[in-house]
Formats: sequence, structure tokens, C-alpha cells
Amino acid sequence: MKIKSVTKEIIAGEKRDFDSAHAPTLLQLPDGDVLAAWFAGSWEKDPNVAIWMSKRRHGVWEKPRMVADTRGVALWNPVLFELTGDRIILFYKEGATISEWRTLFKTSTNGGESWSAAEELVPGDTSGGRGPVKNKPIRLKDSTILAPASLEGETWDAFVDISTDDGNTWQQSELVPLHHTGYNRQMINRPYNRYYCFGKGVIQPTLWEDDKGDIHMLLRSTSSAIFKSDSVTGGRTWCTAYACGLPNNNSGLDVVKLPHGGLVLAYNAAGNLPNYYKGPRTPLTLAYSDDNGDTWQELYVLESGRGAFAYPAIICNDKNEIMVAYSADREQIIFCRLVYAL
Repeated sequence: MKIKSVTKEIIAGEKRDFDSAHAPTLLQLPDGDVLAAWFAGSWEKDPNVAIWMSKRRHGVWEKPRMVADTRGVALWNPVLFELTGDRIILFYKEGATISEWRTLFKTSTNGGESWSAAEELVPGDTSGGRGPVKNKPIRLKDSTILAPASLEGETWDAFVDISTDDGNTWQQSELVPLHHTGYNRQMINRPYNRYYCFGKGVIQPTLWEDDKGDIHMLLRSTSSAIFKSDSVTGGRTWCTAYACGLPNNNSGLDVVKLPHGGLVLAYNAAGNLPNYYKGPRTPLTLAYSDDNGDTWQELYVLESGRGAFAYPAIICNDKNEIMVAYSADREQIIFCRLVYAL
């Protein structure tokens, strides 16, 4: 697989109506237009942080507009997904702190031009946020929707939310088993035993279904490594998570399965700093796997300079196009379109 051409566009640049922007999500519409959403405001956690959106119509990004806001409460991590019947759903988190998150959603029947009133995804949820936490859900071959989810309390834990009725109701899977070893500054960067996770744990899974119908997830971790878990039960139960051989700087990542079956991963190809639980959010890299995620090869480096290039969202279509959105220094939202050849 080779990258033939790359174009970069700024969705939210210097002339923007907010100071800070982060955590984009992408969805391509049936007519070829692209929706992008992110959270933005004065700074992360500020009560004025809301969900903003722009549409790439005929190759040009429209002026960003606010599509969700809760007065006096911060919003976080929007996720776009296409339901049946030309419906779009926008998930997002609401809460003063991550541990107090609840998941809200809105729907659109006109390509994101207008949105319904906000509703709680799982009424009465007190677990810290059901539904997708950062990355897009996937629809299985049997039409079941799996939403990659996680919890951030004293420990970090991952699961998926499962819907068999096109997103109307959700059932939580079992938590992904993980060997937590606690926080140790001398060991945090040394995941020599692939089944032990140093620090708080794993969050923000990204999913794919393989040709056999098994489900796989890659996970952000505090252990300087991307972790992986697998399911042979349609996402209802998971094997013990294990380091998959790629570094992780305790920052978000995302994967997409291409029409021909290969996988492309967007991530920061860096581990944690020595004796610290985070690492630099550069470079931002695409990696490719043609063996169902067993091995990965560098495909393209999106960003390699100084700065923080983070929280990528990645999608694809059947026209040999890959699209990635990410934040730059928590100020700008960047869109990258890549055309590939097999």
C-alpha cells in the first residue's frame, strides 16, 4: 500500500470564535460532504466549552458553528456516527470532571444542518459515561452497533456499549480484563511483560471486526504502550488486554478498516517520557497492517515538528481515500485527505 497524494486543510484556524479546540470526530455523508465536530472554548474543562461543527461542502469547509452547549457545564469528546434511514447521531460528554461525565446525544435527518434536542444516552447513568468516549462506533455484519467506551476513576477501564436496535437502547459489555500494577515511576516506561499495565490502566478503545467476525480493540494506556484486546463473543466479553508492540504516549489513537480489509492506525509514535506517565504528542503517524493488526508498518507521517498533534479521528471510503482530523496545540483543527494505491 502506498500513499499517492496528501492534502491538508485547516478547519478551525487563527480566525476562530474560541481559544482552544480539541478532540475532533469525522463522518462522510452519502453525497461526499464531510462533517467534523470537536469541543472548544476558553480551555478544556472551562464551563463555556461547547461542541462545534463544520461541514466540508464541495471541498470547502464552512464557518464553524456551535451545535451543543450546556450553560455552565463543560462538554467533551464529540463522536459522529451514521444510523439507518439517513439519520446521524452526535454523541458527546457533559460534566465538570471526567469522572462525573454523562453521555448526551442529538440526531439529525438533514445531513447535520439542524439537530434535535439533547437527550441522555442511558438515562440515570452514574458510571462516568456510557457510549463512545472518543472514537467512532462500528456496525457489525449482523447490524449490531458497538460503541467503544471507558471509565476514568481510581483505575482506567475499557468496555463497549452494544446496541441491537440501531442505537435506541444499549447494553454494557464486561470490562476488558487488565493486570493493573499501579503507578511506579521506575517501571512506567518498561512494559516488558506484555500482560502488565503500569499506572492507571487503559481507556479510549478503537474497534474493528475481522473477516471471521471476531472483534478487536486497541487502547490508549498509561504504560507507554498501545494495548490490545480481542473478543470472540461479538464484543460482550474480552480477553486480558496486552501490549501489542507499538508505543503510546498516553494519548488518543484511532483505527479504520479499509474496504479491502487492511487496517490504518493514526497515533503518536512515541512512548512516555522517562519516569513520567505521558509523552510528547509528536510525531503523528499513520501505520498500516495487512495481517489483522498482528504487525504494523509506518505508512505516512502526518506531523513531525515541535508541538502537540493529538487525538486523531480517522475514516475511509471506497474511493481509496483516507481522511484524518486532529488538533494542533489544542488551538487548530486540521483535516488531512490521503489518496492511496494498493
